[in-house]
Amino acid sequence: MSLPPCPKCNSEYVYEDQTNLVCPECAYEWNPNEVADEDTVIVKDANGTVLSEGDKVTVAKDLKVKGSSQVIKIGTKALVRRILDKKDHELDCKVDGVGEMMVTAAFVKKA
Repeated sequence: MSLPPCPKCNSEYVYEDQTNLVCPECAYEWNPNEVADEDTVIVKDANGTVLSEGDKVTVAKDLKVKGSSQVIKIGTKALVRRILDKKDHELDCKVDGVGEMMVTAAFVKKA
């Protein structure tokens, strides 16, 4: 019996664990019976909480704004407008006192 490769890293060394399949290389677990939505992007904040559009977040560390001398301070609130599938700036946010900007999810916490 052959199992499908890992959807995250394409590893062929997948094994079964009860109803889930597990990849030993990247530790990804999934249920093969559930239909996966390929367009859904999963983004996690600094604490590992999954973020979604419309969530309110706070900045977890001081952030320098590119091309400006402005700094976004710890605790500044923001509203997640969109979540994009990008490597560096995944969140399109409206930041209080600053305006619209792209933010990396690792530097925010869900409020």
